[in-house]
Amino acid sequence: MIPRIAEVTPVQSQYLAYIDALKAAGFDGELAPDYANRTVLATDNSIYQVLPQAVIFPKHTADLQLATGLASRREWQDIVLSPRGGGTGTNGQSLTDGIVVDLSRHMNHILEINAEEGWARVEAGVVKDQLNAALKEHGYFFAPELSTSNRATIGGMINTDASGQGSVMYGKTRDHVLALSTVLLDGERLDSGPLSETELDALKQAPGLTGAIHRTVDDVHQRRRDDIEARFPKLNRCLTGYDLAHIRNDAGEFDLNNILCGSEGTLGFIVEAKLNVLRIPKFSALVNVRYDSFETSLRDAQTLMQAQPTSIETVDSKVLGLAKNDISWNGVAEFFPAAEGEVVEGINLVEYTADDEAELEAGIKRLTDRLDALAGQPGQCNGYTVARGSAAVGRIWGMRKRAVGLLGNAQGEARPVPFVEDTAVPPENLADFIMDFRAVLDREGLTYGMFGHVDAGVLHVRPALDMKDEASLARVRLITDEVVKLVQKYGGLLWGEHGKGVRSEFAPSFFGDLYPELQAIKRAFDPHNQLNPGKIATADASQALTIIDAVTTRGELDRSIPVKSWQHQKEAVYCNGNGACYNYDPNDAMCPSWKGTRDRRQSPKGRASLLREWIRALGEQGVNTLDVANAQRQRSGWLSWPARLKNSWALKRGDYDFSQEVYDSMAGCLACKSCSGQCPIKVDVPEFRAKFLHLYHGRYLRPLKDYFIGTLEFVIPLLARAPFKWLYNGLMRAKPTAWLLDRGAGMVDSPLIHRHHLASLMRHLNIGWAKPKQLAALSEEERQRSVVIVQDAFTSFFDTDTVGDILKLLQQLGFRVWVMPYRANGKPLHVHGFLGAFTKVAQRRQKEFNALAEAGIPLVGVDPSMTLAYRSEYRKYLEGDLPEVLLMQEFLGQRLEQLASLRPLFRPGRVQLLGHCTEKTNAAASMADWQRVFEALGQELTLKNVGCCGMAGTYGHESRNRATSERIYDLSWRDVVANEPTEGLVATGYSCRSQVNRLQGVELRHPLQFLAGQIQAS
Repeated sequence: MIPRIAEVTPVQSQYLAYIDALKAAGFDGELAPDYANRTVLATDNSIYQVLPQAVIFPKHTADLQLATGLASRREWQDIVLSPRGGGTGTNGQSLTDGIVVDLSRHMNHILEINAEEGWARVEAGVVKDQLNAALKEHGYFFAPELSTSNRATIGGMINTDASGQGSVMYGKTRDHVLALSTVLLDGERLDSGPLSETELDALKQAPGLTGAIHRTVDDVHQRRRDDIEARFPKLNRCLTGYDLAHIRNDAGEFDLNNILCGSEGTLGFIVEAKLNVLRIPKFSALVNVRYDSFETSLRDAQTLMQAQPTSIETVDSKVLGLAKNDISWNGVAEFFPAAEGEVVEGINLVEYTADDEAELEAGIKRLTDRLDALAGQPGQCNGYTVARGSAAVGRIWGMRKRAVGLLGNAQGEARPVPFVEDTAVPPENLADFIMDFRAVLDREGLTYGMFGHVDAGVLHVRPALDMKDEASLARVRLITDEVVKLVQKYGGLLWGEHGKGVRSEFAPSFFGDLYPELQAIKRAFDPHNQLNPGKIATADASQALTIIDAVTTRGELDRSIPVKSWQHQKEAVYCNGNGACYNYDPNDAMCPSWKGTRDRRQSPKGRASLLREWIRALGEQGVNTLDVANAQRQRSGWLSWPARLKNSWALKRGDYDFSQEVYDSMAGCLACKSCSGQCPIKVDVPEFRAKFLHLYHGRYLRPLKDYFIGTLEFVIPLLARAPFKWLYNGLMRAKPTAWLLDRGAGMVDSPLIHRHHLASLMRHLNIGWAKPKQLAALSEEERQRSVVIVQDAFTSFFDTDTVGDILKLLQQLGFRVWVMPYRANGKPLHVHGFLGAFTKVAQRRQKEFNALAEAGIPLVGVDPSMTLAYRSEYRKYLEGDLPEVLLMQEFLGQRLEQLASLRPLFRPGRVQLLGHCTEKTNAAASMADWQRVFEALGQELTLKNVGCCGMAGTYGHESRNRATSERIYDLSWRDVVANEPTEGLVATGYSCRSQVNRLQGVELRHPLQFLAGQIQAS
């Protein structure tokens, strides 16, 4: 079962030779011609998939100068180079069948911030939110606001001349670019900015590409200024790329930046930018206006603009409905009430910002007075709410930002996809344009979602198509052609925000006889059409622009995936490339392995791409993964041992198998499940990773660590008994054992068994074992105050005192506590792909839980990760009912009145909670339960904003992961633990407390241990 990868072609041979030449010339970054890197960067956030020949990761500008200078030589003039930033483009701008030049991995430094003059200088790979986080302490921000701001790079924003929310006030990226540094195709570095006539004349005389560029661009302006004035529409978004209308800026200066902004890497590699930054408004508010008709919301937006807001954004009922099932809804639901029977088909989010609170309130009053005066009249809003303050406003904008990804989280095979989604028309024409647009989609019988920037005349429209269906590509062409006509009818543009990319074929019809001037500019920068060819303009008439139905789509490739494989790996295949997992924020839980490595193969999107390609390659051999998985479950592992040994030896000998590249990606996953909680599409890496490992180890031998980790839960009760406990702990402390574990089993270490035994602590507290008969015999009053604690291996045997303290506190809170006899949870089996064994464990636990649940007493777990396995992993492998096992805070949060009555027992206290990743992302609402529980007992608990601790079960104990585990910890946890009083920090996860102790020698308490310490002495 080896996925076949095509043999090396002559074209690939040439690219491999170029890579070798680049290496020999002293390229300092990484060179990656491997299939995994190529596959991961073959997609962006569009419908297209184009396999590059290689990926290179420059470390600095000198690397780029080396790569371009080499490519410009005669022998390498067939080499194609295309820049890549965050990969968030919806039009395939960064996709290429040449070499992808990824500037985000290394060239991502903020070089300088000048707060006095209000500017920042950054490298191209800096992420927008990264820059704004650094600017915030100076009171500034970089204005263009994007829904993808947590992963979009500044270089990508410049290359697409990006804009978004608030563009009517703040403009586009181009409006904030003061200077650029660009590496040209001949290897020279060009610094551009506004020029005086003297400076321009001097540069026109310069040798090489620099002189040719300035001569050509100035000549276009001199000859065609009147035609340009007549052709270019007067829109807020105007045309992105080669902006002839702004060759001269408002001051009359020649400014090459306006040609480079939006050029999509077709003219050179932008490596640095000096950016204008703005003061952060001190006050902000959002007026959230509800409508019973989406058309009404669109038409009313133009009237709302008369109230002079900062921006107006619109979402339709489809997007709003999806948001209600998303992790972001918990923080915004209060601002979107709907009276009984009220129909909400559209929402306008009207933002006001100001440096003076009275000015802000005056703006809000201008709007709300109008809304109140027209309330109840036909064609007006249903009602509104006002959110004040940056925290509330930020939560709502966060929900709106996620709308892009949320649209892809539909049911069924037809999913909303971007291909005509960023049209721009004069705002006064938007409602009529959209009504006509909707008529086209309705005629085709398509569902769709809409959201966007109505103040700027831009609305994002994503029709739902099953791109695996051959007829879908024809509909892409049909709908696009009709939308082009509509855009022209209403005086707009096809590309109002997200660049041209694959849709460049329509450029000549929009530019008319000015298109040859674009070709002249392209030719001056890129005489041999090597830089992202086919986008925006070609160097001459003999070279073709890309055509939307001539570029391979993901759907076309997905057709070769067997239906059974598609269904078997549904947790992966629906990934639409939105890239939410590339979140740069070190204090966000999303995908710690990506943050710790900056390797896109180590991200949910990367893993989904590799898995999809793997099952596709197998499908071409007539193999479907579902049948193979079922066969492996029925076959004894011992019977396949000789074949697995032979295959493993061949792999060690150097035989190629793409499966190994997929395995390397999957092995780096922490199985923290942040992806499944935070990804708008709910891509679940731990689930499809487990299925892959199950299949992979049907062909190859497992590392010894897998057996050690998988069986530890089962043997730990025996090991915890004397004298085995002393022997186990003694061996684990011994240096020879550590050496053997590392070399032989791939484990750095293993946690030590606690000196206390839980049964002894239970006897001391007079707590009994939870058995169905005893529980059934309880009176109704006893049941009402009872709780059954469900054990897990990590806390019961490695952190026993914590469990004892929790049991004691629950008693002090008035509960009668029972403890379920220890049973293995099985989560480590699932994590490592022992799916047959995991299913059997889950089935046994199901019977035991059902028996206990008959008494009607809540079942409550201690460790979040292990507890949440019962409501996620278990439910995927079981048939029939499974009682819910509550998190500790969920159980206590249902009994706030009882807790409040005990407040006098506690002295006031304040603490910060470092939440567990799985808990924060897969049971987000429960984090507020902790705050309510503490408040009921007279305590103050705040949720400390940290990312992943880097442990995640046994991940940090494994040799191959130790370095990455520590890097992840250093991203957010180390400084918090080092700089905050230890007694003021608590952590719910055993893994988190263990990691803190391992890496900093600090013992953090569980939240309930903190509460126990707050009880006043009687």
